[in-house]
Amino acid sequence: MTPLSTLTIAAGPLLQPKDQSGTSGNVPNRGTTDVPTGGSGQVPHAAWSVGEWIGYSALIAISVLLTLVALSTLWWMLHAWRSRSALRATSFSQTPRPAAHRFTLLVPGRHEEDVMGQTLDMLATQDHPDFEIIAIVGEDDPGTDRVVREAAARHPGLIKVVVDDTLPKNKPKAMNLALQHATGDVVGVFDAEDEVYPHLLTLVDSRFQETGADVVQGGVQLMNFKSSWWSLRNVLEYYFWFRSRLHFHAESKFIPLGGNTVFVTKERLDWSNGWDAHCLAEDCELGVRLSADGAKVVVAYSPEAVTREETPPTFASLLKQRTRWNQGFLQVLEKGEWKKLPTLKQRFFARYLLTMPFIQAATGLLIPLSVVMIAFVKVPTAIALVSFIPLAPTLMLLAVEIAGLGEFGRLYKEKVRIRDYVKLVLGLIPYQVFLAAAAVRAVIRHARKQNGWEKTEHTGQHRTPVQQPEVVGFPSAVTSPEPVFATAGSSTSAGGTR
Repeated sequence: MTPLSTLTIAAGPLLQPKDQSGTSGNVPNRGTTDVPTGGSGQVPHAAWSVGEWIGYSALIAISVLLTLVALSTLWWMLHAWRSRSALRATSFSQTPRPAAHRFTLLVPGRHEEDVMGQTLDMLATQDHPDFEIIAIVGEDDPGTDRVVREAAARHPGLIKVVVDDTLPKNKPKAMNLALQHATGDVVGVFDAEDEVYPHLLTLVDSRFQETGADVVQGGVQLMNFKSSWWSLRNVLEYYFWFRSRLHFHAESKFIPLGGNTVFVTKERLDWSNGWDAHCLAEDCELGVRLSADGAKVVVAYSPEAVTREETPPTFASLLKQRTRWNQGFLQVLEKGEWKKLPTLKQRFFARYLLTMPFIQAATGLLIPLSVVMIAFVKVPTAIALVSFIPLAPTLMLLAVEIAGLGEFGRLYKEKVRIRDYVKLVLGLIPYQVFLAAAAVRAVIRHARKQNGWEKTEHTGQHRTPVQQPEVVGFPSAVTSPEPVFATAGSSTSAGGTR
């Protein structure tokens, strides 16, 4: 019995339960037996500092703004391609009606002696039986005055010259002055460098008759997409704006009109007292007032009938032009005519469109902050994921632009090279930064009451060596293009159902 008792006593310590005193210890080869506090083994997060709250909120705000802007822009860009029938409905009639209106064409020019003479010659070749042309020049611009008077001598009885002696000079003042001499029942506006389709007035006349419109907005297309990386993007902006977006605005019964190739009945212009002489976006302002009064605006775009123009010749000129447009939108917003629109939906849409410069400016100021935060600050995972949300609609926009560039090349018989697509992709971010910079500049100028007209110079980059108006470029346009973004039988756009 003794040996068994000895074994039992010797084994005792091995079978004793561990210390119940509540103290913790380490188990060999297993680490600590402690369980961290905070639940589920997670250490609680420290509270955010004021700086972190501000920074993270800014990053989320930027993401939301960029996402909303990108989605709305995508919707507008694809509007015309929602179906084949919708795309065909955006065009001028293939069988125009006989002429029923008299047209007055206003062509203001300031220091445009290099391009304006050819423009007037081209307008004089219109096949419409009843129209007149009024060229407007300043008394302090002898070069342009000489060119337009020579054109008037070449086309006696067709071209009138009106001298603008107002100070300070701007485009709406010049047009209001010429409006007093207009004899047509429809007034059209063209820029000094425009190349105009020889049958345009016949098509526009028919459109007025077919629709009973008060305003017909024709298409405008910049052509020199190979001049620079930013001219490529500027050309595509015009393509989607006149090909699709303006049709959406017209159907929404709120439309900022284009600056040229726009035709308004003389009755409506008399009602509106012409254009607002103090607004830097007189075309947009007129469109807002006419929309608020219930005027019927029709947009028509046929590739062969678009008015061809050039991008600004320098990057600085483009910045000034975009600043002027943005500042004009702010003036229209401040004027408040949009508040007279009859429906809440129209007023909301108007406010959103007119405040776009503010949105771009705010985004432009916050973008550097977000870049710094992503690069140098440890951002929580959830917020980092939110910051990537705008990437999806942005990539969709880029895909649509790539398809649009290909279609532009097919429509206008322009050879689009691989390097053009590369420039389009690489220029996405720089161009967005440029737009933000132009918006910031517009806000600053508006706040300082700097409302002077910054003119865009023209050099004729879009013109071919052949100068005969009936030959210049227009036969290269495809008359009946097949839609790129629509599917046969489809009734929805790529962005979803309207």
